[in-house]
This record gives sequence, C-alpha cells and structure tokens, in this order.
Amino acid sequence: MTSPIPFTPDLGVKPEVVAFFDKPTNTISYIVRDPNSNACAVIDSVMDIDYAAGRITYDGADEIIGHIRKNGWTLDWLVETHVHADHLSAAPYIQGKLGGRIGIGENIKVVQETFGKIFNEGTEFQRDGSQFDRLFKDGDSYQIGTLTAHIMHTPGHTPACMTHVIGNAAFVGDTLFMPDSGSARADFPGGDARTLYRSIQRVLALPGEMKLFMCHDYSPNGRDIQWETTVADEIDHNIHVGKGTSEDTFVELRQARDATLAMPKLIIPSLQVNMRAGQLPPKDESGKTFLKVPVNGL
Repeated sequence: MTSPIPFTPDLGVKPEVVAFFDKPTNTISYIVRDPNSNACAVIDSVMDIDYAAGRITYDGADEIIGHIRKNGWTLDWLVETHVHADHLSAAPYIQGKLGGRIGIGENIKVVQETFGKIFNEGTEFQRDGSQFDRLFKDGDSYQIGTLTAHIMHTPGHTPACMTHVIGNAAFVGDTLFMPDSGSARADFPGGDARTLYRSIQRVLALPGEMKLFMCHDYSPNGRDIQWETTVADEIDHNIHVGKGTSEDTFVELRQARDATLAMPKLIIPSLQVNMRAGQLPPKDESGKTFLKVPVNGL
C-alpha cells in the first residue's frame, strides 16, 4: 500500500534551479536557490576520480562553488538524495569552501551496517549516521532561506532514498528517470522492486504540474541529455510505470532487467566514500589512503 504524501505541496513557490551535468558519471547536480534571498542548497554533488590512477580531483565541484560565489549566494544545505553507487560525493569539499550542513535519509544507518560488513570496516567505522549533519525522516522539512523543503521517504533503489520537494520542484534522486528511461535498478543490497514501485506511486501522487528533477540521464536512443520532466508526463509516458502499469507487472519487468545489468564502474569507491558522507577512508600509519576491493563479496 502506498503511503500518503506527508505535507501539502505549494506549487506557487518557484525556486531557481541550476543544473550541472557530469559526463563521466551521467550525474546531474543542482543548486536550488530561494528567489526571496541569497540562500541556496546543493543536491547530489560529484567528486571526480580517476579510478585507474587513484587520483581525486574537484573540477565539477569547483564549478558549483564558482557559480555560488559569483552570484553572492549563501550555501545552507548539501543534500544527498541517497547513497550513490555510481559517483562519489563532493559534499565535504564544498562544505569546506562554503559552509552548509550535509543531510541524508535516516536509513543511511542501514546502508552503513550493510556495507560496513562488506568492506570489513571494523568497529572504528561508526554506523549511526554521525558522519552527516542531519538525518532526514519521512515528513521532515528544512529551510533554504524562506523556502521550505519537504522530505518523502522513497526507498526501493536503496533503503535511504529520499525525494526532496521544494515548492514546485521535486528532486527524486534515482527513484525515477526520464519517461523514456523508466526507473532505476532495485537489485543492490537493501533494494527491492516492489518497494520501488510503491515509492514511485508516492511521487506520482504529487500534483501533475510538479516539476521532477532527475539525478541521472543516459541519453537513450542518442537524444540530448535531459533532467527535467513533470509528474503528468511520467504518468502518461514512463516506459516502466506509465499508463497505470500494475505493481506485479513492474516487479516482473524490473527484476528481469536488473538481472541483465552489470555493476556500476565506480560502485567500489563510491560506496566506501558516500557512506562516510563523502569523506575518504582514514589514512593508514604511513599517511596513505586506500580503498578496499572485496573479492566475490559484493
């Protein structure tokens, strides 16, 4: 059964949304600004990694920082819609330059417990979400200047997935893709196709005019990259859940498709970093930082 929306959407509030596309990971990051002040939030930032070389850089994050500084905005929040398995978060790097608080869904604790074991992190790795400044619950809200951001728990892709509804804009993470791409996979540890279907129905219960902003786009059939649609367009045209697709039909489709998918190229470093709120693992006695590769364990 689909849970009701725990707040009343306000389509009359129209935040300014600036998108940044990261081509190596097909990720879209956002700055969301309060039109009545200089306050803003950053959603799903990206830290660059040359995996083969073991090199971390911050070109994408620096572009976001530069845009905020150029406009004289103040950063209130750095939001993660979920623990990403395909890119590394730049939240602590941006926080170090601009301030702001880092927030994620409270079920980060479930993700930390799962992957803390997989990566053999030991007792020194805290599994209580304390690496983040705030853990969001379903129905919570937070302020970006005069804007009120509302939270909906939308698990299924991961246990910690949250949709952030800010005025007439909803940031859905990987809960939904553009209509011609359907939905995200549900076969990671803690994921579940049936749960994902019900979460998508929550999103589709928002007003039809609500703008939806995606975390990823993969340019199906060679079209240009897109990241913005509406609830009404998803209901009418989404290839996985549109036109009244039943729960059982979706589950069958999603599970069959997931069985054909390879693991994301950056899943190993992404999970180790993102479950730490974007921090790299602690340095060893020699001052070096390492990422672990579990063999036959993920």
